[in-house]
Amino acid sequence: MILPFIKSVGCLVCEGILFQGDSGYQGILKLHKNSETPKKKPRGGMLSVAEKLETRRISRERIFVENIIAKFKVFKIVAHKYRNRRKCFELRTSLICGIPNYENKK
Repeated sequence: MILPFIKSVGCLVCEGILFQGDSGYQGILKLHKNSETPKKKPRGGMLSVAEKLETRRISRERIFVENIIAKFKVFKIVAHKYRNRRKCFELRTSLICGIPNYENKK
């Protein structure tokens, strides 16, 4: 079954896919049952040791993807308006995505 992911964006994500978001996605569990987000420290309170360990585990799994996205953003293909032929957009995007993947395999 495909569920609506983020209402404002209108993306669809399969129910079986694990979604790991940052702490800005605190309400995502209501929309996507198979999701995890780091626990925020309550105002004036502290996190338990188990909550800290869980937050650290999620962050360690997410950092790899975040670094790849940062390398992709260096090329500015998604940050600015694409002014070339639309036919070439998919090819160039694939090539740019391949560069960080190739570097990580070394």
